[in-house]
Amino acid sequence: MIEGTDMNATRSTDIARSGIERPERFPMALIVLHWLIAICIIAMLGIGLYMVGLPRGLPFKAVLINFHKSLGLTIFLLVLMRIGVVMVSGRPPLPPMRAWQRAAASATQVLLYAAMIAMPVTGYLGSSFNTYGTRFWGLLLPKWGWDDKALRHFWFTIHEITAWIFIALIALHVAGALKHQLIDRDGLLRRMLP
Repeated sequence: MIEGTDMNATRSTDIARSGIERPERFPMALIVLHWLIAICIIAMLGIGLYMVGLPRGLPFKAVLINFHKSLGLTIFLLVLMRIGVVMVSGRPPLPPMRAWQRAAASATQVLLYAAMIAMPVTGYLGSSFNTYGTRFWGLLLPKWGWDDKALRHFWFTIHEITAWIFIALIALHVAGALKHQLIDRDGLLRRMLP
């Protein structure tokens, strides 16, 4: 027990000597939601990119589309939960960094949340303008439209454009996290690790 305490004290002393403060950690609920949402989004984007290349009428494609819709709406609900947890518990402050880095981090976060909300909403609206509708894990959801090819195309085009923007934002988010971990070594990534 004493050895572990000495080790923590030594680590704290090393951090204090290096001038780097350990950033506060996110609440465990936010950590779990972050990684759960991240895994689901990566799966979702992979499935979405794969299924658009499949031929029409393929039964497996219909299964994938329904899974994609259900997973997308599940992510949407998890994101709403995450926003609620952030509003209640708050976020730890960012470590010291240049103003442009702070602005880039904030802008990326806002755009990631916007994409996480826009993706399922535009997908659901696009699905509302066809004859099939949307099933959420087997439960048929209300349709907000009618069979309309032009409106379906409009919403699915926004859905697709948002997906590519989302992929770029995720790459930027991961690159920023790796920069902080490998170059700045400021412990930023530790805030979101279990």
